[in-house]
Formats: sequence, C-alpha cells, structure tokens
Amino acid sequence: MVLFYDPKDASDLARVEAVLKKGGIEYFLRREPEAGIGPMQVHVAEEDMPKAEKLVRLEACRK
Repeated sequence: MVLFYDPKDASDLARVEAVLKKGGIEYFLRREPEAGIGPMQVHVAEEDMPKAEKLVRLEACRK
C-alpha cells in the first residue's frame, strides 16, 4: 500500500473515501506520522493508484 492522498480536513477525507468506495477501490487510513494538514492519510494498493487518481480527478471536475 502506498500513500495516495493527504486530505486537508475531515470533509475532504469523507469526499475521497466516498469516491474510492463507489469506484470499488480498497483503501486504508493511517494517522498522520506528524502533525499534518489533516488527521489521516489515505493509502491504496500501488496497482490501484492510476484508477484512484482518475476517479478523484473526475469527481473534482464535476464540482
């Protein structure tokens, strides 16, 4: 698993989680190793990275 996304806040995290769930991508959350921008980091399997990036970009364009 590799770091995919470092959300800026809880609502950003919820948005990314929803996109990944809808796209069928497994992920896990990990606490920030240091005081960072958001409370958690989103990690995905390395082979899922391209699909996850595409889904998040598409979702951002819809806003």
